[in-house]
Amino acid sequence: MQDYRPMTDYLRGIFHGRVIKIAVNAGLGCPNRDGTVGRDGCIYCNNLTFNPSYAASDATASITRQLEDGVRFNSRKGDCIGYIAYFQSYTNTHGDTERLIGLYEEALRFPGVKGLVIATRPDSIRPDLRDWFEQRFGRKAPQEHPHLLVEIGIESTIDRTLELINRRHTFRDAQECITDLAERGIDTGAHLILGLPGETHQDFMTHADRVSALPVKTLKLHQLQVVRGTALARMYEQDPGSIRLFETPQEYAAVVRDFMKRARKDLFYDRFVSESPRSLLIAPAWNIKPQDFIQKL
Repeated sequence: MQDYRPMTDYLRGIFHGRVIKIAVNAGLGCPNRDGTVGRDGCIYCNNLTFNPSYAASDATASITRQLEDGVRFNSRKGDCIGYIAYFQSYTNTHGDTERLIGLYEEALRFPGVKGLVIATRPDSIRPDLRDWFEQRFGRKAPQEHPHLLVEIGIESTIDRTLELINRRHTFRDAQECITDLAERGIDTGAHLILGLPGETHQDFMTHADRVSALPVKTLKLHQLQVVRGTALARMYEQDPGSIRLFETPQEYAAVVRDFMKRARKDLFYDRFVSESPRSLLIAPAWNIKPQDFIQKL
């Protein structure tokens, strides 16, 4: 018997049946790369690690075409009652509001799509887009409306870490964004990376306390990974001892266990581990699938 609430339970509670998430790449870029807030990006980020094999790496295909490809790819997973379009790569609220709405609506028009998951940063949802979310999906929406989950990349609740990893936002930005969306009737999820440089076990427990105090519904936890083409990879190659990684899945599972004991019990866990392509991953090379990690946990 599971002693945590998986993401599948959250989705079944919303849709009363099995739905499948299909990742799409809208090609929206990142404000921490295009000069809006910075140009160097987060020290650990290589966006190529985010795309499943069927998703467009450069958004050359339309949202509709990507959903068609995703439905074909996921058809082997069995029957479902519909799909969730997952705007995953980069910052999916970054850009002209009318263009963003057009992309979201294109996804919602696709046969079988019942809602959206939109991954973004806490400093990148403008007021006019928040208003539209509220009117289309939230407390001002018609009774029958698609579902929306906004996935906020918090990464750390400690500002010194956010500065070190070059996130270019604060934890207060995340608190204000998540609280505002919740007040508008929009479900939110949080994303945290455990093992960021300089953080301790007590810091991980602080993350559990602080995220639990937010009105989030879902949570993704990832272990820190060193992937090629990042500032973190350069730091690691110059001085491997300066980056403390979880050496084994068992070590990381012990931290996740302690985190879950400390965290709010009604959170739905979307993921515990990150899987980067072997061609990009430098360390730690666990070679473990999410379901295998859950067994260890």
